[in-house]
Amino acid sequence: MTTRADRIALLKAAAKERILILDGSWGVMIQRRGLDEDDFRGTRFTHHGVQLKGNNDILCLTRPDIIADLHDQYFGAGADISETNTFSATTIAQDDYKLDAQAVWDINLEGARLARAAADRWTEKEPSKPRFAAGSIGPLNKMLSMSSDVNDPGARSVTFDEVYEAYRQQIRALNEGGVDLYLIETITDTLNCKAAIKAIMDLEDEGLEHLPIWISGTITDRSGRTLSGQTAEAFWNSVKHAKPFAIGFNCALGADLMRPHIAEMARIADCLVAAYPNAGLPNAMGQYDEQPHETAHELHEWAKDGIVNILGGCCGTTPDHIQHVADEVRGVAPRAIPDRPKALRLAGLEPFELS
Repeated sequence: MTTRADRIALLKAAAKERILILDGSWGVMIQRRGLDEDDFRGTRFTHHGVQLKGNNDILCLTRPDIIADLHDQYFGAGADISETNTFSATTIAQDDYKLDAQAVWDINLEGARLARAAADRWTEKEPSKPRFAAGSIGPLNKMLSMSSDVNDPGARSVTFDEVYEAYRQQIRALNEGGVDLYLIETITDTLNCKAAIKAIMDLEDEGLEHLPIWISGTITDRSGRTLSGQTAEAFWNSVKHAKPFAIGFNCALGADLMRPHIAEMARIADCLVAAYPNAGLPNAMGQYDEQPHETAHELHEWAKDGIVNILGGCCGTTPDHIQHVADEVRGVAPRAIPDRPKALRLAGLEPFELS
């Protein structure tokens, strides 16, 4: 039986050999199941005081069969890495559903165990293509960098310490559950991300096993900036102290609109570059119309041009999208990591470099 250190070594070795494939959307696949309130409550939350339907993370506890099946679908489609179903599994985000800290801990622990078990099953089935579990650490419904009151620029609905503690609990549970790396994803607020990074670093200083960190921001619109206002390079300068395994973007945009921001990250980042765009932009009904072959064609062009190391899908993508992407980039060399000259690089909303 391999150790986690063995798996991390295999992950890093695989990244040197080929473009790695992440899974696709979880929300769209869960939505297709047509689940009702009872599915979300299970037996544990039968008498819970508020509605739980829509809280996809809780399905790790109440419908683990669905979550295990989705991991299997994505691994079967060609994914090397599958995320835990813990995108909103923090005490802050789950407060919307009035779930206590124990329930949130259990969601993360079981989510990690489900991903771990699926990765192990597929690795045993196909030893030449080891599979990996990424601990999903998603954004919050509260931001540290932006006011919660348009009439009071200094107002905040949460403190740094509260965000730090919420992420700290999630990270400990994901680590205990057996993930191979952390994925801090869909970052709209860089300060929230830095709280998660600090939680990881502090826990490792206290003895928690070190795992690679993948950081994925979100360029929210055609402005080319995150919601908290940073450009791609400024975002990189803000988080590169974490020495991430991978950096990149996901969500909000389809591949066509995301490409320039990934190309910029490919130019400046001294680690792997990862991207998992949406299946285009949503239509008037909020649905995603981009077909698997269309997404795959766009991402093949990225791969061919040498700007990515990891590819996957976000909103609207399915196992079929992932299979098409995996097929399109098979045999294409991963991006070469650039050797940039040393310089003092800082960031506010814009990057600053003193060479």
